[in-house]
Amino acid sequence: MKPKTGASRIIERWRLAVAPVLGVAALAGLSSSHARAEGEGSPESQATFNERCATRISSSILGTSASADMLDSPNPQAMVDVMLNSGVFFERFSRFVNASFNRESVAAPEKEPVYFLAKHVLTNGKPWSDLFVGKYNVDLVGTTGVQVQEDPKGLGYFRSAPWVLRYAGNEQAGIKISTAYRMMQNIVGLELVATTNAPDADISATGRTGDNCKGCHYTNWYALDKVAGVLSKKVVDPVDSQKITFVEYTGAPQSILGKASVGNDSDVVHALVDSVNFTFNTCRLSFKYLYGRAETSCEGPIFDECVNAFRSTGRVQSAIAAIAKNRSFCE
Repeated sequence: MKPKTGASRIIERWRLAVAPVLGVAALAGLSSSHARAEGEGSPESQATFNERCATRISSSILGTSASADMLDSPNPQAMVDVMLNSGVFFERFSRFVNASFNRESVAAPEKEPVYFLAKHVLTNGKPWSDLFVGKYNVDLVGTTGVQVQEDPKGLGYFRSAPWVLRYAGNEQAGIKISTAYRMMQNIVGLELVATTNAPDADISATGRTGDNCKGCHYTNWYALDKVAGVLSKKVVDPVDSQKITFVEYTGAPQSILGKASVGNDSDVVHALVDSVNFTFNTCRLSFKYLYGRAETSCEGPIFDECVNAFRSTGRVQSAIAAIAKNRSFCE
């Protein structure tokens, strides 16, 4: 496996300054911005700016056209908090997160616990970290459909049976490498691309210690085999392949993910949520929700505002609001 975008020390990336080379289009954009700034004192110019701002905010947050009241508002960005606490936003953002955290959509709703728990967390004003470490279970309940229930043994959606089965993987010895990767991808934004250089490549634990694989599997801070090693092991019945059980890890705690002692899935998830990369990834997710892309280097100051806002409240709405309320979002 080779990293697509590394997450280690990634928090420093948005602090780097980049000196752009201005072309004709960029210079034209600067001239346009300068002219608009000089004319913002006129009612007509301000009204145009406000309408554009209202349209952008509404479409980005709610996916809808701006209301007449919002179009007429002298300060559309003052409505951001109300929009971020609406049912429309809860639904839309939950779907966005679910799509971001999973490989693909599936027909069975119980296999999409991210959506249901994200909506529960947002609707009930819970900290965003509850999506990963909250005491919940998300599963089918009788004939009533998927429900989020409090469970003292819960770990966000990571112990919900349908999710466990979906991402258990097919490693030969039952080590849940897919689970380990999905946890890190969801929480800190780790992105890796699985690769094999030849049809007869050795993909066993021994093969993964080779020069082309050991970086992702054994050496880097996110070493997949080491993280997966403290998770439960998948056991497939030799007679009935549909019968799958999981055996908990009982070995000694390991030094992984920058922690001295990690011995189970709860330790793994808490180590990731406690890392600075969790905050970073939440703000990157917020940028992607609003802009459809990750942050750029020149948006470092706005990213800092997002980080500070999220740290202050622990709620993802605060992270999104810090970006959407910045004047640059409407310019």
